[in-house]
Amino acid sequence: MYRIGIIGGSGLYQIEGLKILKRISLTTPFGCPSDKFVLGLFEDREVVFLPRHGLGHKILPGEINYRANIFGMKKLKVERIISVSACGSLKKEIKPLDFILPDQFVDRTNSARKMTFFGEGLVAHVSMAWPVCLDLAKRIHNIVKNMGINIHLGGTYLNMEGPAFSTRAESELYRRWNMDIIGMTNIAEARLAREAEICYVTLASVTDYDCWYEASEPVTNEMVRKNFAKNIENAKRIIQAVVRLLPQEKRCECAWSLKYAIMTDKRYIPGKTKKNLKIIIGKYLK
Repeated sequence: MYRIGIIGGSGLYQIEGLKILKRISLTTPFGCPSDKFVLGLFEDREVVFLPRHGLGHKILPGEINYRANIFGMKKLKVERIISVSACGSLKKEIKPLDFILPDQFVDRTNSARKMTFFGEGLVAHVSMAWPVCLDLAKRIHNIVKNMGINIHLGGTYLNMEGPAFSTRAESELYRRWNMDIIGMTNIAEARLAREAEICYVTLASVTDYDCWYEASEPVTNEMVRKNFAKNIENAKRIIQAVVRLLPQEKRCECAWSLKYAIMTDKRYIPGKTKKNLKIIIGKYLK
């Protein structure tokens, strides 16, 4: 039985109904994760939970150690990750308090964040044409629709740097690019999950219309927190239903993302790199 990983965004620091088995402090070759991992049991399913910004929300989007977070999930034998995030909407039909499962990303962080496990003598290039697990996204969409909660399947998440919100000019530019939602965190998680061969999906909670919509107030942290708080109970209900209803059958092709990605001859990969990444590349070194 595989474990399901939940990465909690702004305001989601615990899951009701989760029987906590233990809190785990992990060390990784990439430093410390955002916080302790919570290993728990929801009904008969094992879940690993991590608050992205740490308890108390003390880590900026650009300061998050994404590599340590995803590596820790891999180390704890997580095979599917559901990443819960707040986002702004760039389209009128995607309304505050809706949910959306984006299937594309555009990175506007200027590569300021460390988003790969590779380097240090190992070259690998994973495919990111479809950066989320479409099989998992479709399953979650069907579950949530049957719950009567407004949710959109598909769309492009523009990952900005932050921590400040967009200028009006930026917001209008992203709309001209036909972006759907905007956030500050998920592109790094998606890339690293693909490298770690973990199925990954973003469950984004729409909190505002960014600052482009004339009929809306300019986005503020108070607005984001208020609307995310309104949606937090729905987010928890969704997680509970998804954990309960996801099937146990074999996983999709995400489990073999590195099959043709590693370019370096294994004879030339440094020993330290092999050791550090054993849980990720080990099966390809035999």
